[in-house]
Amino acid sequence: MSDTHPLLIIPHAASASGGCQQALQGLALPHLDRLLARLSPHPAASDSAEETSFSTPHERALARALGLPAEDGRTPWAAWRRHQQGTPADGQAWAFVTPCQWQVSTDHVTLRDPQQLGLDEDASRALLAIVAPWFAEDGITLHYDEPTRWLASGPLFADLATASLERVLLRDVRAWMPDAKQARTLHRLHSEMQMLLYTHAFNDERTARGLPVVNSFWVHGTGALPQPAPTLSAAPLMPTTLRDAALREDWRAWAEAWTALDAGPVADLLRQAEAGTPVQLTLCGERGARAFHTAPRSLAQRFQSLFRPQRLMDLRNQL
Repeated sequence: MSDTHPLLIIPHAASASGGCQQALQGLALPHLDRLLARLSPHPAASDSAEETSFSTPHERALARALGLPAEDGRTPWAAWRRHQQGTPADGQAWAFVTPCQWQVSTDHVTLRDPQQLGLDEDASRALLAIVAPWFAEDGITLHYDEPTRWLASGPLFADLATASLERVLLRDVRAWMPDAKQARTLHRLHSEMQMLLYTHAFNDERTARGLPVVNSFWVHGTGALPQPAPTLSAAPLMPTTLRDAALREDWRAWAEAWTALDAGPVADLLRQAEAGTPVQLTLCGERGARAFHTAPRSLAQRFQSLFRPQRLMDLRNQL
């Protein structure tokens, strides 16, 4: 696990999208500029990968901060959730299962945002009861967690790499499907659930009420917790407002969210740094993460911070 210094992780701090690049041109972030001028690069906590990686850069950064495995697609987020609920995972492999809708066309299989399905707890529990026996036949036990997310346990999830839900939201899922050989059971379950739910009364009722049908699921956050499970003294702060706007490609809302973050969490971290508290900041995009921390700086670094300060515009191509 990383040290206990205050850590702020900012997902989707920048994007290669033309809309984001345009929004950056007129974006004033005075507290972030001052904070970056005080901090030093932290290469050991930075990383980069392809945009098609199973895990996003901010998920990898958060995993490292929590002391969890950060291997691509193998951070046991579901087991960690179980642990945080106070229920020992006992070395079992867990996964999240998100009920969702796949929109199938001739050349795309797009996953709609599950939050737009209008699932409440009653509907989610009813759906879980319908599909649970099918999963049980393959040694997978489903447990209710939230309306758009269930927990699942079973040996299938022990070594299975899966893409985070965020990677596939509103995108073609085929680029992020788990390995066909390892996940043969899941691929079959996907087909079975689509056939089961296509004509099921559950969806007939939803259609009659003008609600989107549920025809599939997404598995993510797979694996077992390392033993002993990590202990946490201070959780990193990871606001999601930039992420939410970026996934919708609403760059005006993204810029507004950045202004609010700069005046809020970033300003708070700057005050701590100015008061002498060692702090950490990690800026993430879709490909990489760049980390900064309080550390002694060389004369050259101090000179650069005065005459060529680091700004988000300078970092955008690294994220």
